[in-house]
Amino acid sequence: MRTQLILSLAIAGAITAWMVTGDMIVSGTAEEAVRRPPAERTEAQAAPFRVRVKSIEAEERPRALTMRGRTRADALVTVAAETAGRVDERPVDRGTAVEVGDVLCRIDEGVRQAQLAQAKAEAEKAELDFAAASKLRGRGFESDTRVAATKAARDAAVAVVAAAEQELARTIVTAPIAGIVQDPLTDVGSVVAVGGLCATIVDADPIVVTGQVSEREIPLVSPGVEAEVRLLTGETVNGTVHYVSSTANTDTRTFTVEIRVPNSDRALRDGVTAEARIPLPPITAHRVSPGVLTLDDAGQLGVRTVDAENRVSFAPVKIVTQDTDGFWVSGLPETVKLITVGQDYVVDGQLVDPVAESEGA
Repeated sequence: MRTQLILSLAIAGAITAWMVTGDMIVSGTAEEAVRRPPAERTEAQAAPFRVRVKSIEAEERPRALTMRGRTRADALVTVAAETAGRVDERPVDRGTAVEVGDVLCRIDEGVRQAQLAQAKAEAEKAELDFAAASKLRGRGFESDTRVAATKAARDAAVAVVAAAEQELARTIVTAPIAGIVQDPLTDVGSVVAVGGLCATIVDADPIVVTGQVSEREIPLVSPGVEAEVRLLTGETVNGTVHYVSSTANTDTRTFTVEIRVPNSDRALRDGVTAEARIPLPPITAHRVSPGVLTLDDAGQLGVRTVDAENRVSFAPVKIVTQDTDGFWVSGLPETVKLITVGQDYVVDGQLVDPVAESEGA
């Protein structure tokens, strides 16, 4: 036991002495690199950092603006009565298609026919008085003042006839536009006042898709452009941009855009959620993988490229659009050699050893 204890103490003392006086070098660290042979260190420092690169060229990329909104009828008219009375007849009902001039309501004529007949009689009498006064003046038996008075009376009577005829015509309420009758409607037997509701007509041909576009994108939208519209009900139709607002909504800072879609069969409904795809002028852009995008020290998004002298430079880019194959970016030269592997380990101006993707890393 004594011999074993002495041996253990001797081994422990030797290990302690080696740890105190010895050096430990971890493989792969900078200290290991310093302890390499001078010739090996010089060769490693002189060799440029290797990066994988890929040459890409700009392509013309079609663009489109997606606008979300709702459909609305081109016109929604509440047809009101222009005279008071009881509704005797309403030839239309909800869902009835009407054309301009179709009868919507008939109001009881009441004494209007009698008033018209009386006005016509008064007009005939006034005409006779004027004719008689004119003849007598020609013979010198009537003054000019009397003739003028009878003429004024005749003209007034004619005006009363016209007013009575118009009042009688107002008992028939007709459609001012073509469309579909919908609620609200008046009921037969109800009494309407001047301005009272007779019927409501919605004109959904064309149907209008209304949405909002941001102030950054509104300069790209112009009237006359053909657009594709997808409705939540499943239909996909084409329309034309016909209105672009000149003033922004003060709350949202967006501009109203309206697209007219033909709807002769009136299959498209008012108030349906819609998504419009408005084509924009094409742009020249490069397609890149999201993995090659990086940030500079200022936090600006861009890519790192290699020039003809194999030196690294940072190029800021702007994402134009995105698809399943990656991002389309603008801001690069027509043809550029892009670093695809190693871009995060090099800095601007650094000399590198570019290796094309086809050659491997």
